[in-house]
Amino acid sequence: MTSPIYPLTKEKESQSTWRFLMNELKPRGKWLTPFNLISIPIILVGLALIVIRFTEGLGAVSNINQEVPWGLWKGFNVVTGVAFAGGAYVLTFIVYILKVDKYHSIVRVTVLNGFLAYMFYAGALVLDLGKPWNIFNPIIGNNFGASSVLFLVAWHFLLYIIAQLIEFSPAVAEWLGARRAHKILSGLTLGAVIFGITLSTLHQSGLGALFLMASEKIHPLWYNEFIPLLFLVSSVFAGLSMVIFEGSISQRVFFRKISEKNRKARNSMVQSLSKICAFGMFAYLFMQFLVFIHGQHWDLLNTSMGYWFLLEMIGFVALPMALFFYASRTSSLVLSRVAAVITIVGIILNRLNVSIIAFRWDAAVRYVPSWMEVVVAITIILVQIWIFRWVISRMPVLDEPPKWAKNTNH
Repeated sequence: MTSPIYPLTKEKESQSTWRFLMNELKPRGKWLTPFNLISIPIILVGLALIVIRFTEGLGAVSNINQEVPWGLWKGFNVVTGVAFAGGAYVLTFIVYILKVDKYHSIVRVTVLNGFLAYMFYAGALVLDLGKPWNIFNPIIGNNFGASSVLFLVAWHFLLYIIAQLIEFSPAVAEWLGARRAHKILSGLTLGAVIFGITLSTLHQSGLGALFLMASEKIHPLWYNEFIPLLFLVSSVFAGLSMVIFEGSISQRVFFRKISEKNRKARNSMVQSLSKICAFGMFAYLFMQFLVFIHGQHWDLLNTSMGYWFLLEMIGFVALPMALFFYASRTSSLVLSRVAAVITIVGIILNRLNVSIIAFRWDAAVRYVPSWMEVVVAITIILVQIWIFRWVISRMPVLDEPPKWAKNTNH
């Protein structure tokens, strides 16, 4: 009998896997790049401020108070960031449910971006809680608060992060060479996609439903009973605009990882995504128009907040909508990317208007985020980009999967 051979083989495999992982953690490429030189100092300062926040309290680094309990981290990183992560549920719906295979090559990178976004924006949510340990209450049953919209959003966040992890897990299995795990995880993908799409439509609108309780605090031009629906519809073109923008950056930075076939196919994808964005923005603008007519707020247009509202609607919805329409008709990649950038800025403006700028607009003392809040908000995004770059550089996300994995159903 040769019984000692099996344990020895397993030990060698374990050592080999450990050596592989340690090797993958080593830095690759050049360190003295413009992005690294700019991002590293900001991240170091941001991490120091996060330590101060947890040791000295929330008031030591932020300007939020009892009157304005939601600051920049919730308004920008959470409420705005989740809209940009909407590309994941839209693309998975198109690829896995509608069976439009031409977008398959960008599904993984989109799901990865969505997964990291939810992970880091959940972290931003922890930072903005006066008692951060209470974030576990909806999960462990300590004051469930089942009647609260936040209870639903908390559970949707948790479950959607798990669903996206399952959706992305085949790429991790390919990276590790785990064939048996890959087969199992690939079989779970469709179920995770369906579950994730359901959760996305609920929590995208659920974030808007949070503001239904603030009818007397939000300016009438931004408050209406259809905020949940408007948040859901805007997440479609917000997410796809981020896909177009992120795709153009990735195509330059990770040029060698994208095959010639996929590079050519991406141009056609951008054209199709531009058309979807244009129709989504038309639907959004039409709903905003109906809400405005129903609210009879004509007198508010001739005010400073009214001009601000018109700038948002015309400059950051109607204009990029027209650009997307024209770009899809003329197959102009440049116009699509310009429209995507304008849309991204418009979504940021809209979500900050609802959560911060138009919130308690008539207060004697307005909330203005401290420089420390701004640095921490930027730090969260930069760390997310660093991890995104690390994963893209090592796992089969943009490049082709190994041959043994191609025959597995995704």
